[in-house]
Amino acid sequence: MDQLNQIVNTLALTMGVGWASGLNLYAAILTLGILGATGSIVLPPELAVLANPIVIVAAAVMYVVEFFADKVPGVDTGWDTLHTFIRIPAGAILAAGAVGSVDPALAVAAGLLGGGLATVSHATKAGTRVLINTSPEPVTNWTASVTEDVMVVGGIWTALHYPWVFLGFLILFILIAIWMLPKLWRGIKKVFAFFGRLFGKRSPTT
Repeated sequence: MDQLNQIVNTLALTMGVGWASGLNLYAAILTLGILGATGSIVLPPELAVLANPIVIVAAAVMYVVEFFADKVPGVDTGWDTLHTFIRIPAGAILAAGAVGSVDPALAVAAGLLGGGLATVSHATKAGTRVLINTSPEPVTNWTASVTEDVMVVGGIWTALHYPWVFLGFLILFILIAIWMLPKLWRGIKKVFAFFGRLFGKRSPTT
């Protein structure tokens, strides 16, 4: 039973950091770093560096930058586009580190799963933001951004303390994402097609 609990705990942390990285990488690192530095959790040796004050300060600074960038319509989409090349690889690295000192093959498998989850959560976040930005008011951006931050912090905390609950939540998230992503993609294509027609329309010559 203890071995099963250990496997579930490791799986929840591995999948949790991958999933959270796709939504808000800096919030995920900051949460793990603070929990590790305060002794609330014992981080795997490969992730112990996250509790270093330098890493915590750097993550905090970048979290503040993302906190504001993520709430400005248009800027958030550019930020998400840039972070496609940051969140996904980081999610894979954190997931691989979460399994601790194990067989390299298991670490690679964890990295692939973590990177895949980071891709799904990042694509869901970025696609949703493109559609939200079609609304002229900023309330939806703020609501979505704050909700994502709460999900990241709450998700990691749940993964560490209630791994079975988190894994159930994660399965539900994946199912919802599978259902949403095709619809988001169709919506995004319509948005870009609209702007293409808007800016590509030529004025009649006189």
